[in-house]
Amino acid sequence: MSDGTTHGGGSGGQRYLRKRSFTLAGHRTSIALEPEFWAVLEAAAARRGVSLSGLVAMLDARRTEAAADGTAGGAPLASALRVFALREAAAARG
Repeated sequence: MSDGTTHGGGSGGQRYLRKRSFTLAGHRTSIALEPEFWAVLEAAAARRGVSLSGLVAMLDARRTEAAADGTAGGAPLASALRVFALREAAAARG
């Protein structure tokens, strides 16, 4: 769809994802996440005084470094962003 939203079925009913495009390490990429995750990521970026693109680039660099030194399994970027957003939301609750 032109608004960056994709629809797909699932056992839990209709699900939707919002795609955003970024340039990471000189390469253009698109990431599809649920709008709720994007909202948490945008708030986290604002709290850190960086753009959403800057936050995603930082998290991608951490993920890449962790995979290179063997401390992480090289999770897909969308998964890494979701985990970061969940941790941010949990920390905000106290």
